Amino acid sequence: MTSHNMTWISYPSKSQPFNSPEEIEAVITSQNIISRVMHCYIALFVPTGLIAGICILIIFIKNHLQKKRASLDLLLLHFTISNIIMIFFSFTVISRPDYLTATHLVCSVLSFFFNFGYFNSQYVFILILLTLLLERFPPSTALRKATQRPILCVGFVLTCAFCLSLTEAVLVGTDDYYLEVHCQLDPLFAWPEYEIVKFIFGFGIPSLLQILCFTVLWAKEAPAEAPSLQQHIGAYPAVYAISATMFICRLFYNVMILFRTALKLQRSIGTTKNELVMNIAEIVLFCESCASLVVILFHKPCKDEVLKGIQRCRRKSPANNHIEIPEAAPAHPSGSQ
Repeated sequence: MTSHNMTWISYPSKSQPFNSPEEIEAVITSQNIISRVMHCYIALFVPTGLIAGICILIIFIKNHLQKKRASLDLLLLHFTISNIIMIFFSFTVISRPDYLTATHLVCSVLSFFFNFGYFNSQYVFILILLTLLLERFPPSTALRKATQRPILCVGFVLTCAFCLSLTEAVLVGTDDYYLEVHCQLDPLFAWPEYEIVKFIFGFGIPSLLQILCFTVLWAKEAPAEAPSLQQHIGAYPAVYAISATMFICRLFYNVMILFRTALKLQRSIGTTKNELVMNIAEIVLFCESCASLVVILFHKPCKDEVLKGIQRCRRKSPANNHIEIPEAAPAHPSGSQ
């Protein structure tokens, strides 16, 4: 693969000579919007997502220590850890509307670990859907043995995520690694192939696999002893809610990535509006990680533990432990005048 010279590219808000008041006003408006979106995300989504993630970790680890081990719960634990890592990487947006300043090498390393979490969460969720599908449609002996060994499946997912992240790190480019640049987790100076590979393996193929799982779930006739489709979906509403959330948020994000690739191929840096929408798409991706963690709390084992915790707190509340003050005995009048 031939190397691309990407030294010409820059963010519209950082490079254009603004000669008219309209252009200056557009930049100011764009920066105000992204700043407000960022503050909303940091103030609302990050605390909610992290609190939900910590609760899920405590519940699943506690159940694991009590030998309440289920393949689905172990996969959801892995999915939770991936999303918590994604939230920590989202702290890179705190500087918006400005960008982090780092060398090409540091930016490439950040991109590698971010993509590792991104691919990991995407493919482990496909594994979760496959586990639910095989629960409704009993698999062959070999496939059943594979699904009953979730650690082996997770190891396979981690290997795939590592290989894809390493490929993306190469496609960021290795030239001028010592130069300082404005850094995003998806570097602007990456080769066009970077976004194309990320779209194909990070959204295109996983989305096709999700559609295939749902098609089989709805169209294939289940065995007589299997629960009805309504009962099956009702037993795992959190997983299917996460599926819809991930698809919508990642669709928006990946469409914007492809649009940025089209601009690169045209050797255009775009407009401040394009830059604004790409920044919003990045924050929407991080919002999806937070929302997924909150939805997992409605998964039955988590929901049961949360309800037990609330009931214990109610029993220990001061309202139920109030101290009754005995009434004073009435004083008897003295017989002396």
